[in-house]
Amino acid sequence: MAKTVNKRFIKSIPPDSDTQPSYWFAFKDNLLLIKEDTNGASIPVLYSIEDIGLIILRKQHLGIWQEQHCYAIELPTDSVLPPGMKWVGLRQAYGILPEALFSLAGEAIQILDWERNHQFCGRCSTPTVPAVTEYSRKCPNCGLTNYPRLSPAVIVLIERNNELLLSRSPQFPPGMYSIQAGFVEPGENLEEAVHREILEEVGIEIKNVKYFGSQPWPFPNSLMIGFTAQYARGDLNIDRTEIEDAAWYTIDNLPQIPPRLSIARKLIDWYIKRQTKK
Repeated sequence: MAKTVNKRFIKSIPPDSDTQPSYWFAFKDNLLLIKEDTNGASIPVLYSIEDIGLIILRKQHLGIWQEQHCYAIELPTDSVLPPGMKWVGLRQAYGILPEALFSLAGEAIQILDWERNHQFCGRCSTPTVPAVTEYSRKCPNCGLTNYPRLSPAVIVLIERNNELLLSRSPQFPPGMYSIQAGFVEPGENLEEAVHREILEEVGIEIKNVKYFGSQPWPFPNSLMIGFTAQYARGDLNIDRTEIEDAAWYTIDNLPQIPPRLSIARKLIDWYIKRQTKK
């Protein structure tokens, strides 16, 4: 049964035949194929991606966007770039593509990654069979069914008086700081994960934890769940295996912060806006 995801995108079963052009979210490794013309950047819309000389290694139907079917496909690594198109990393596609198409591209790369990693049953090694009406692959031998994996992670903005806490991970680009985040562990609820991560990474206790919002994060398969919180007690004591540096900042002396595509930046921008109104 079709499920409405937003006003224009609908989950659906694949069509019986290619009777109209479709959106093709085509990836070579982690690079997305986009079309560039005088109207800007877009996802190729074609009857078949093979019409422009590309070979499909893996294909998954996503649903219907603006009354056109959408497909996620994997291409060979030696695919030749068609005229008028280019390869971009998914992060670089943000701000180039319309936000809705960027979100669909994020879903597409996660589905392809899941398909690639679940060709065989993890219990008995039998080749799995894809379902038609949902994202799942079932083992015909032992019956084990695998669904796309999501890894829930909490991310929290902590404020203290007129300051917010920012930290730097060794994996960040040079000079960039962000707010605290970490994956939820088995047996935890989200609030417990928030308190544990903050205590482990920066050594302080927090209070007044409130839900802010969430964001699918396809790097590679996370669901970021955002919170705000207030400092309660303790001195900063950094876990050097996770964090290089952490400090309290006012909005007039912020270091480099994450780009606008991330929920981390949305939380920081929310805090800045609130502080400027005081």
